[in-house]
Amino acid sequence: MIKKYTSGSPINTGAMIKEFQGEDISRFPLVSRFDGGKFRFAQSLGKNAIVYGLGEAPRGINKRGWVYESFCSDDPFHTETKSSLYAAHNFIIISGNESLGIFIDFPARIRWDIGYTSSDTCSVTVDGEDFDIYLIYGDTPLSVVKEFRAAIGQSYIPPFWAFGYQQSRWSYPDARAVDGVIEGYDNAQIPLDCVYLDIDYMESYKDFTVDENKFPNFADYVAEKRAQGIHLIPIIDAGVKKEDGYEVYDEGRKKGYFCKNADGTDFEGGVWPGIVGFPDFLRSEVRDWFGSKYRLLTNMGIDGFWNDMNEPAIFYSAKGLDAAIDKASSLKGENLDLGQFFDLKDAFAGISNSPDDYSSIYHLIDGKLVCHDRVHNIYGASMTKAAGEFFEREFGKEKILMFSRASYIGAHRTSGIWFGDNHSWWSHILLNLKMLPSANMCGFLYCGADLGGFNGNASADLVLRFLALGVFTPLMRNHSALGTRPQECYSFENTGDFRDIVQVRYRLIPYLYRLFRKASEENDMIFRPLSFDYPTDPIARECETQLMLGDEAMIAPVYEQNVGGRYVYLPEPMTFYALSGEKVRSEKLDKGVHYVPVALNEVPLFVKEGKQIPVCKPAMRTSLLNTEEIEFL
Repeated sequence: MIKKYTSGSPINTGAMIKEFQGEDISRFPLVSRFDGGKFRFAQSLGKNAIVYGLGEAPRGINKRGWVYESFCSDDPFHTETKSSLYAAHNFIIISGNESLGIFIDFPARIRWDIGYTSSDTCSVTVDGEDFDIYLIYGDTPLSVVKEFRAAIGQSYIPPFWAFGYQQSRWSYPDARAVDGVIEGYDNAQIPLDCVYLDIDYMESYKDFTVDENKFPNFADYVAEKRAQGIHLIPIIDAGVKKEDGYEVYDEGRKKGYFCKNADGTDFEGGVWPGIVGFPDFLRSEVRDWFGSKYRLLTNMGIDGFWNDMNEPAIFYSAKGLDAAIDKASSLKGENLDLGQFFDLKDAFAGISNSPDDYSSIYHLIDGKLVCHDRVHNIYGASMTKAAGEFFEREFGKEKILMFSRASYIGAHRTSGIWFGDNHSWWSHILLNLKMLPSANMCGFLYCGADLGGFNGNASADLVLRFLALGVFTPLMRNHSALGTRPQECYSFENTGDFRDIVQVRYRLIPYLYRLFRKASEENDMIFRPLSFDYPTDPIARECETQLMLGDEAMIAPVYEQNVGGRYVYLPEPMTFYALSGEKVRSEKLDKGVHYVPVALNEVPLFVKEGKQIPVCKPAMRTSLLNTEEIEFL
């Protein structure tokens, strides 16, 4: 059962597809009050209650004991000290004797104090007075998830080939570099379906352009790669370079499609190409216009994209940069004391993604200028909606791969997500694992992290262990940053170990694709916390290093360095499989705690009694898989 409560005049975010008759917020059943233009409410937490949700967020599966913020943030340091990441997924489940889901449909900042200030209280602050709150009642957390997912609509389903292995880096700047990647994988006999084009494929970092010096005859090149079974996936950023004669910018400026300052002039911020205009994606005519620009690349044969920098990320604004430079100039030659030094440091450190800059951006909604602060969390989702709406109109469903960095609930209907610029840290294997069920709860099924880590230098064993988890995530993409150690599978010693891991993925694709479709069509989850399936088992309720996979299996990745396996808890008897290429090692295990050896070239999987997992022979491309000849684990 879902009950809706409305305050003021909420902005339509597009999150819900079902209509609910709302009651006035004065009838809201939880302890609540308006305070200084904000709405605060609280719900008591039983001693053993678990709080799930918030989608892409830091820390654990159980969200108790920390403060989180719904505020899409361009922050690459995903540590335990952070309160928000790139997305805003305003949905939690409080699971005690009964389960209560809370979805706040509000595109500005929300603060979730989940047992941090008071251990037995979940206190929520909505930073405004115009919002809808939905309370979802259910007997179990999964029943709440299914009720909520039915209300927000079916999850995006990508093309079949998007379940293949994908290689990315910032950057493969030209055709020669891309050819080298494909050749490296082919020579090592490691399967591959996609190679990504980061910002350097563009002409001067301009959206919907291709640098002809780097990629001459691009349409022919795309066709050549497709003949090899390889899909090229270019990046599209939110900012449009300010440059006279650049068609996209000239059109946007002429038609008034860019976000504004309070005085009606175009807001200008600096990103990769320098000064850019930010399209006002909250307007349908702007979405139609921007979405149609993807045709410039789809006409060249491109059938997959990733949208980036759409929180939006702002490196600087002209006024912010000028203020910092003025500050530095005023202190030139001074003997800086402690306060002056940190004032100077903060002047430059605060230029990027400045709250003052966000507050100075305005959108045109229903003919009125609306401050960006009120709609920040749906900006990136609206960019992706622009692309998704165009793709569906032009090509139909399930034809184009699309995923985004920033997101809001509702964007799950047109795209997937990746979890942003993580690090080559062992702890980020677990962070990836813990975000998977939370993202599924919010409708995002096509998701995954940068395998091996984006920032920093990765060791071979870290990449292998990361990949062994990525075998199960719908998006299986290795991505790394400029200046870091090469992270392609063939760039390490013992490439056979990497081949063994990636081949396991291709063997499992028929199962994973079927599981994905079922979860989308039935509003179900691919990944579940053990506590969903074993609510009375005290060990399962606290387990955050293992996940249920569909109705058949459990996954438990190795996430520590220099170990030959790990301890796992089996809440019921299961068969342990160590999968390596086409080799299978198995052992039946009783309920309880076991140490299982897992070599670097093995993928651990635990199959429940009476269940089976279909596998096929591996192939170098998804297009070469024989999905008719199936064996069973």
